[in-house]
Amino acid sequence: MTEQVIPVLIAGGGPVGLTLGHVLASYGVRVMIIERNPDTTRHPKMDLTNARSMEIYRRIGVADLLRAAAVPEQYGLDVVCTTGLGPSARELLRFSYRSPVQAREHARSHNDGAQPAEPPMRISQAVLEPVLKQALEQRPGVQVRYGWALESCRDLGDHVVATICRGADGAREDVVCRYLAGCDGAGSTARKDVGIELEGDAGLRPSYLVHFRSHRLEVLQRWGRAWHTRHGSFSLVAQDDRETWTLQYRLAPDGSGVPADPRDLLRQLFGSDLDAEILVANTWRANLLVARKYRSGRILLAGDSVHQVVPTGGYGMNTGVGDAMGLGWQLAAVLQGWGGDALLDAYEAERRPVALANREASRRHVEARMRMREAWESEHDLEEDSPAGEARRAAVADRLRAIGNLENESHGVEYGYRYEASPVILYEPGNGPVFDPVFVSPSTWPGARLPSTYLPDGRLLYERLGPGFTLIAFGTVDDGGFEVAARTAGVLANLVRLNGAATGLQPIYERPLLLVRPDQHVAWRGDSAPEWAHVLAIACGRVAQPKEVAAIAEEQAE
Repeated sequence: MTEQVIPVLIAGGGPVGLTLGHVLASYGVRVMIIERNPDTTRHPKMDLTNARSMEIYRRIGVADLLRAAAVPEQYGLDVVCTTGLGPSARELLRFSYRSPVQAREHARSHNDGAQPAEPPMRISQAVLEPVLKQALEQRPGVQVRYGWALESCRDLGDHVVATICRGADGAREDVVCRYLAGCDGAGSTARKDVGIELEGDAGLRPSYLVHFRSHRLEVLQRWGRAWHTRHGSFSLVAQDDRETWTLQYRLAPDGSGVPADPRDLLRQLFGSDLDAEILVANTWRANLLVARKYRSGRILLAGDSVHQVVPTGGYGMNTGVGDAMGLGWQLAAVLQGWGGDALLDAYEAERRPVALANREASRRHVEARMRMREAWESEHDLEEDSPAGEARRAAVADRLRAIGNLENESHGVEYGYRYEASPVILYEPGNGPVFDPVFVSPSTWPGARLPSTYLPDGRLLYERLGPGFTLIAFGTVDDGGFEVAARTAGVLANLVRLNGAATGLQPIYERPLLLVRPDQHVAWRGDSAPEWAHVLAIACGRVAQPKEVAAIAEEQAE
């Protein structure tokens, strides 16, 4: 048995673990990532990286790599509801959405702070993971070891000892690390070893997944190009709009109805043989679970190890990417000395409420899907070629339209959330803006994500933010010697002063001074410069919040 020493060991090489590795490596922190599987996933899992995740991927320099492997940006995200998939099936309703190209043009033309810095991206997890892995392997100071699993971990106070095992031959190593990040999925060994429990609903109604390859576009795109084709009993996902598809088929509550051969199910639904190459076929059950804690000493958890949701809405991996950004910069700050341990307490205080909110959003989307299924079942003979059949189809379409498709429209859930009870955010008296799960209203209330806008030179304001804390100062407002104060305190920070035409953006940002964290959330704002030593000490997690400030945060959380 050999032994290695590493600042951060990441257990789990899925998208969350890989993203966390990128965040840490961008600060020069040495990491080791282990993944029990010998290679990246073959399962499609998620098929949309949302706008907030893409902002994060832009922040760590991999957005362009991912978009090069994703569905072309000119393709849209339309969702089509139909009477079936066979030759006589009819389109009932189409929910149309902007392509990434159109979304980017819309953001530039409106420039109101309500649009994300990056549009969402259609990409299967089976495509995303290899890109993240290959890019991470090229970063200095990073070890990526697939085929190795976390067997056990022990927090010894000033370090963690993790025993890892290679599946191919049973070889074992002890890895000594300062921190261990458990990104090892729903069955997390790290979570179990520290005794953290999940709460919520497990084992919901089962589904049958068929991931396949076929070029029969005249059948698979019978109504033209669409991202999702939906019916009450199934959903067909176009993974690349070319040859790769995923069918999610609803099973009976007891799990019965699994086909003996997935090709038989495809033939039954499409009414013809697709000449399909089956890539993956399996039964699965979704969960709605969140961990009671995210941290136990030097062991911290992220991704599916602490939250599991129904795929509807895409809040699984995307919530985990937010975890990776939050945990990554906070760990880097602590390891490099410009942050204190309260940053790691803030990780749970900030990210767990987001997971709880996203779990409930996922539940709402599931309930909406149930109402949509009832709409499909409310009429018979929906494919009848007659005026009566047309009337029945119109009636179902009206019901579906009334229910809506909020699972693909809840922008507030995706990037409009804010951290409301964090020990490292300097809150203001009073109540912040009311959260809307659908619409994003730009706000710089402490804890909110900084609104994204384009500057007069055509660059995004986000591109001006540094790797550490950034003070944005509009016009001639006195910054109070921020750069000197940050340098004296040993805090990674920079100053961005917006003059001239850029001052016209100030109404969106509400205050002339904004202290923005590495994760693009607002730590403090004001009309005049504060005592920076005090503000930076709190924002960097070096001192506890004053009691009156903590009380404000607690009151807001309630």
